[in-house]
Amino acid sequence: MKQILQYLNNGKTVVEEVPVPAVRRGMVLVQTACSLVSAGTERMVVDFASKNLVGKATSRPDLVKQVVQKAMREGLFPTVEAAFNKLDQPMPLGYSSSGIVVKAGEDALDFKAGDRVACAGGGYAVHAEYALVPVNLAARLPQNVDFESAAFTTLGAIALHGFHLASPQLGESVCVIGLGLLGLLSAQIARAAGCLVFGIDLSEERVSLAQALGFSAAQRQQCANLAAGVTNGLGFDHVLICADTPSQDPVELAGDIARDRGTVVAVGAVGMQIPRKRYYEKELVFKISRSYGPGRYDPVYEEGGIDYPPGYVRWTEGRNLQAFIDLMHTGKVDVRPLISHRIPIEDAVSAYDLISGKRSEPFMGVLLTYPVKEDFSNQQKVLVTPSAANVPAAIKLGVLGAGNYAQAVFLPVIKKTPGAQLVGIATASGMSAQQAARKFGFEFATTSEEEILDSADINTVVLLTRHQHHARQVLSALRHHKAVYCEKPLALNAEELSEIEAELARADAPLLSVGYNRRFAPLTLTLKNFIAQRTEPLYAHYRVNAGFLPLNHWLHDPEQGGGRIIGEACHFIDLLTFLIGAVPVSVSAAALADQAKYRQDNVQLTFRYADGSIGTVAYLANGNKNFPKERIEVFSSGKIGVLEDFRSLALVSENERKTSRSVLRQDKGHAQSWAAFLAAVKKGGTPPIPYDELLNTSRASFAALQALRTATEMKV
Repeated sequence: MKQILQYLNNGKTVVEEVPVPAVRRGMVLVQTACSLVSAGTERMVVDFASKNLVGKATSRPDLVKQVVQKAMREGLFPTVEAAFNKLDQPMPLGYSSSGIVVKAGEDALDFKAGDRVACAGGGYAVHAEYALVPVNLAARLPQNVDFESAAFTTLGAIALHGFHLASPQLGESVCVIGLGLLGLLSAQIARAAGCLVFGIDLSEERVSLAQALGFSAAQRQQCANLAAGVTNGLGFDHVLICADTPSQDPVELAGDIARDRGTVVAVGAVGMQIPRKRYYEKELVFKISRSYGPGRYDPVYEEGGIDYPPGYVRWTEGRNLQAFIDLMHTGKVDVRPLISHRIPIEDAVSAYDLISGKRSEPFMGVLLTYPVKEDFSNQQKVLVTPSAANVPAAIKLGVLGAGNYAQAVFLPVIKKTPGAQLVGIATASGMSAQQAARKFGFEFATTSEEEILDSADINTVVLLTRHQHHARQVLSALRHHKAVYCEKPLALNAEELSEIEAELARADAPLLSVGYNRRFAPLTLTLKNFIAQRTEPLYAHYRVNAGFLPLNHWLHDPEQGGGRIIGEACHFIDLLTFLIGAVPVSVSAAALADQAKYRQDNVQLTFRYADGSIGTVAYLANGNKNFPKERIEVFSSGKIGVLEDFRSLALVSENERKTSRSVLRQDKGHAQSWAAFLAAVKKGGTPPIPYDELLNTSRASFAALQALRTATEMKV
């Protein structure tokens, strides 16, 4: 299918062929009929992408600060690589569209194939021939609302949410500052609610259009006296700022023309330096409208499909979408006069030339149109020209997942390591699969995991997907007789782990390894060799400055991420196992109070081993990124080893003190872990990580969580 992508590294806006998204639970696959180009949000993205590196840095100092912090922690080279990798990933454009449902996933309410819908959401209602949309971001269309009108629904919901925040009453006066699409939709909504409406804009053409639609309106320089006349000197009850400008003028103007104790709502993106004197003297209420309503940016609502009860949240973003459709259905709002351009998806780049000012041509509503296609199933796989270096090899590789970690860390390792033929890569979205296939040299991209797991042309699989998929995909790959390299964790519960263990017990079971890369890091191996001849139990303390995650982050979700102990602390449990040379036999745990801010991620885990050794993991989310992430201290037999963030290692004994240091690059062993796996697959030998250690690490993480919940020491 065709999709519009924006590249941040070179500023190019392109139309590319990408696989059709895979249908997922709680979502609907929609064949797009029309989509609306945003002259505000999308123009901002295109303008940012067109800047050089200095311009990008100047406009986003917050990102520059993050890059500097990362360089201090991890070294210059990996930071530069990560930054350029991020810029190299394309962004999908678009967030407002309409079309026909072609397939509904499980738990997709009562949506079915053939339903006419309006769609919303950045990353969902994208400019593409097919879009995968969560059920709470899709709204049904009555027959008398055409697809062109329905493509305005998301923008209409934004306007409606701003109007709801103002809470106007019948007969009150509303002034709309900024008469672009958002402003004219807000004006129509206010009029439909029985309000007296007045509009203000800098542009004479937009003022004329507002007047043609039946509104009183004036240009900025003429508005003061006219506004006073409209309200008989009282001032406006409500002012909706729908402009898109960094200037403070709209906020200042709103303070001048609002009545005493009136309401000002910033719906558009404008300068926010509020003049205290004006707002104080009138005791004005100032509100910032957050997109299209409650539910926006809440993954439980948007991705999980869990709606808020109407008795508690009357106007969610989904109900705002449906309410705006109802306004069009009853004829109280008409968006058709606002359409200035209709551009086929094949020529979509010209739409961005238009809104970015490369074409000196007036515009208002710019629609992209799409052809009708009979079948989408044969569009889930896109062939990509393989690189010259991708010659046939004994290891024929397929990859599931191409998220941030995959593209920034592991796929570059795969590309740099010879010995594998890169056959195919799959992601649910399609866009990331296509981009990764082209960038790293895979022969095809797909949105179907079956194309990877069922393919006779693939004998080895790498799993870089979210945690909840790991166990299922490991089992499927093993049963298809494919060797598997799975990123951590291996499983989220004991039942999944037992099923994997049973599969590995088969005589003909393929090789399995998990991405516990830290045990393969060069400095780790040096430390391991230093303590190898110990004659007494070992004490190891592993402090992890893990960093704060919001409570709604997917890693905290027991169903998706497993929580931070199972989902991430398994890395550190495995490294203790490697250094001590044995699996733990028991674990106890303690945690700081969550205080409605954390989720069992300020913990200390204490592991005991059969030889009397003790290993502790202090996993902390309450620190900050200005301090190194990981520090391991090991004590035994008169020797001390201190490994600091995989960049320095101090070894102290009775007779000497040695320090190894890496200034430019942190090395956590990703390349060495992958090379060890490839070698094991080729030779058909023992797994890089012994299975008893591999499986016990997961068991130990489950036991640690249970110890934390019960406040008792648990056997592993």
